[in-house]
Amino acid sequence: MKKIFLLLTITLFNQINAQERPKLVVGIVVDQMKMEYLYRFQDDFSENGFKRLMNGGYVFQNMHFNYMPTYTGPGHASIYTGTTPSIHGILANDWFDKSVGKSRYCAEDASVTLLGDGNKIEGMMSPVNLETTTITDELRLDTNFRGKVIGISIKDRGAILPAGHFANWAFWLSDTGNFISSSFYGTKLPNWVMEFNARKKYASYLDKDWNLLKPESVYNESLTDDNNYEGLLFGSKKPVFPYDLKSMYEKNGAKIIKSTPFGNNFLADFAKETIANENLGTDSDTDFLTVSFSSTDYVGHLTSSRSREIQDTYLRLDETITDFLSYLDKKVGKGNYLLFLTADHAAEENASFLRDNKYNVQNINSKELVSGLRQYSKTTFGADVVLNYSNDNLFFNKKIIQEKGIDLNKVKTLFKEYLMTFPHIKRVYLEEEILADTGSDYFLSFISKGYDPKQSGDLVILDKPGGHGGKGTSHGTPYVYDTHVPAIFYGWHIKKGESFEKKSITQIAPTIAQKIKVSFPNGTEANVLSEVLDK
Repeated sequence: MKKIFLLLTITLFNQINAQERPKLVVGIVVDQMKMEYLYRFQDDFSENGFKRLMNGGYVFQNMHFNYMPTYTGPGHASIYTGTTPSIHGILANDWFDKSVGKSRYCAEDASVTLLGDGNKIEGMMSPVNLETTTITDELRLDTNFRGKVIGISIKDRGAILPAGHFANWAFWLSDTGNFISSSFYGTKLPNWVMEFNARKKYASYLDKDWNLLKPESVYNESLTDDNNYEGLLFGSKKPVFPYDLKSMYEKNGAKIIKSTPFGNNFLADFAKETIANENLGTDSDTDFLTVSFSSTDYVGHLTSSRSREIQDTYLRLDETITDFLSYLDKKVGKGNYLLFLTADHAAEENASFLRDNKYNVQNINSKELVSGLRQYSKTTFGADVVLNYSNDNLFFNKKIIQEKGIDLNKVKTLFKEYLMTFPHIKRVYLEEEILADTGSDYFLSFISKGYDPKQSGDLVILDKPGGHGGKGTSHGTPYVYDTHVPAIFYGWHIKKGESFEKKSITQIAPTIAQKIKVSFPNGTEANVLSEVLDK
C-alpha cells in the first residue's frame, strides 16, 4: 500500500512539475519583417495565421532593436542571448576583426566539417564566435541536457545562433536543396534528414510558375508590378508575374527556392518533420525548436519593401503559419506549446522611390567613399593609412602610422572632420567617444551597444536617415524603419493583450527564461516583458 501511495505521489509531482513548463517552446524569426507589414497586409491575411497569433496572443506593438548594425547575424544572436553585439560578440554577418587583422563570418568555424550533401564550405559552421549563452543553452543546462534543442533555417546563421552552444542539432539549407549540418553537432546526419533530402520535395515547388496567390485587386497596398525599384529574379527579363520557376531551376539549380516564398514552405515542411522525428514536445522535459524563415529577406532585398512580390510572399507565409499552427495543435496539443514570433531586423525604403516622391535623399556609394578616404589620406599624411572600411567602421593601419611617426589622435580627428563634409553623413564617432557613452546621445547608444573595442573600428559613421540605393531594399541602421519589428507571444499561459510601450528585442530571451523557469542567458541585463509573465 505504501509503495502504491509513493508511486501515486511521484506521478502527481511529475505531472505538477510538467505543468510548470510547456512541452515545447517554438521561436519563430521572420527575416526582414517590418511590424508595418502586419498593419499594411492585415485585411488580406486569413483568420488562422498572423491574425490568430495577434488576436489570441500578446502583441508588443512597439518592439525595437537597440543597437547598430541591424543585420541577420547579430539579430538572431540578440534575440536568443538577450544582449547586444557589444556583449555577445556577433558584430555583423561578417566583419573586419582588428584583433586578427582579417574578416570573419559570424558562424564560420574551420575546425568542423560538412555533414550532408553540399559544398564543404557550407558545412564549416558552428556557434564558436558567439561569446554568451542563449536561452536555448540555458534550457539544455537546466534539464541536464534532456530537453532537446534544434535550430532550423534556410540560412546557416539563422539556424546556428538561435540554437546556441549545446544544441542537439542545427540544420540549414545548402544550395543543392538539401538540409545540411556540421560535425559540431554529430558524426553524420540523422537518417530521417537523409530520407527527407532524398525525397527532393523542393522540386515540387519549382515545377510551376510563381504567380499571385490572390486576385490582382488584392495587391493595392503595393506598387505596380513593373516598376523601377525592383531587381530581376534569376535572369527574368522583367520583375513581373508570373515567374517561370521551372526554367530558372533548370538553369540555376535548387538554390533559387531561397529567393521565392516557397523557401518558407519548404522550411515549414522540414520543421514538421523535425518535430515528428525528434519527438519534440512528447515528454516532461521541455524541448525548444527555433525556426527562421529566410525567404522574406531574399525577396525583400531583391524587390523592395513596396513590391507585389513582398506582399505575395507575406500572404503565402500567412498560409504557412496557419498550417504550422494547425500541426502544432494536433501534434503537441493546444495549450502545450509556447510560441513567440519576431524578426531579426526590419527594412528601409528604396531611396529612388523616396526621391521620386519628393523626399530629398541620395544613394550612397561605399566604393566612392573608400576611394575618397584613401586619396585624402595620401594627400594629408603622405601614405594610405586606411586599413579597412566595412559595416560603417573605419580601421586605420597602426603599423604604417607608427612607421611614419604620425600622431594617431591627429589622424582620427582629421578623418572625422573630413567625413563630416560628406552630405549623407550625420555623425562620426571616435572609439574614445563610443567607449565613454553615457546614454545621453540617443544614436551613440545604438553604436556603443554594437561596438567591441577588441574587434571594431577606430571610427564609426552614422548616415542620415533615408533609404537604400539601387534596386530592392536593405537594412542596418539604428533608425526605426530598420529597428521596428513584430513581437508576439502565443500559447502556453499567455493571455490575450497588447502593449504600446517601447520595448527592446533583448527582453525576449530573459522573459522566456522567467516564463519557463530556467536561468537567464549569461550576458543579458535581465530586463523582462512582465506583461506576459502573469498566467
